[in-house]
This record gives sequence, C-alpha cells and structure tokens, in this order.
Amino acid sequence: MSLPTNSSAPASLDAEALYAELLQQVKAGLADAHEPAIVGIHSGGAWLAERLAADLGLSARCGVLDVSFYRDDFAKKGLPAEVKPTQIGFDVAGATLLLVDDVLYTGRTTRAAINELFDYGRPARIMLAALVDRGERQLPVAADFVAARVAVQPGQALRLKRNDAGQFTLTIENDHA
Repeated sequence: MSLPTNSSAPASLDAEALYAELLQQVKAGLADAHEPAIVGIHSGGAWLAERLAADLGLSARCGVLDVSFYRDDFAKKGLPAEVKPTQIGFDVAGATLLLVDDVLYTGRTTRAAINELFDYGRPARIMLAALVDRGERQLPVAADFVAARVAVQPGQALRLKRNDAGQFTLTIENDHA
C-alpha cells in the first residue's frame, strides 16, 4: 500500500496533537455550513464527535450512531456484546452533517453509518472526518478531514482510547475481528 507523503509511523502518533489538527480542519470546513451538526460512530468516533462539538459550540447538535445492525457483516460476526443506542436529537433533514470516525479503514463502517443516517432524514450534505486514515479501502470512501495517514501491518488495528480526563491515545493491537 502506498500512502501520501504526510503519512506517519504508528508508533509516533500523538492522538492529542492529531485531534488538534483535526479540530482546525473541521473548524475551517464547517465555517460556512448550513445547519451544521456532528454525528460520531460509536465508540471512538463518538468520543471525537463529542469533543469536537464542545470545542465548536455545537453540543446541542451532536449525535452518536451505533452501526451494528447496518453492517454488511452482521450475519457473519453477530451482534457485539456492547451495542449502544443511536442518539440523534436534532433534525437531520436539510442539515450539513459531519460524520466522525476514529480510524478510516475499509470504508464499510462509513457506508453503514450513511445508511443509518438516511433513516433519520435526508441531509443536505454529509462530510467525513477521521482522526487516522489507514488506507486499504474496499469501498470508494474518502474523508474530507483527516489528521494523519498511517500504514498498519496486516492483522493489526489502531485503537483510540480515552482516559478519565478525556485525553486520547492511539495504540496498535492485534485485530481479532
């Protein structure tokens, strides 16, 4: 896999610095947006969305999706033990939505999230933000805002974690999916 020149080694990722970069990109990108709202994909994307919404003054227009029932591998993988309810407390129809995920990989989670969002109405526009893009897409999905592009070895996954103070870290783990 070839990555753009701004790619980083996984071991050198500072999740807080990446968040600051993503915040600046999103702030500029939403500056003239009509009825902006932020929706995060459970769990890491939801954490990022909540923090972005707070930093951008959009907390009242922040929602969370759990795409478990919308995944194309639902029949194969089954239902995860920790399914969280989707919470969208604003009108999606006509809004500019920022869909947020922590790690963009195959594009399948993004596809599932977009399918679920349309169950709530027809947004004017959906933009995608990801803290990290690890490439290897299986679907034609690209983020509008991304803080870093990173190559990860086969069989490994990047995991966003959040401590009790709300600070982010990224770790590399063996992928058991």
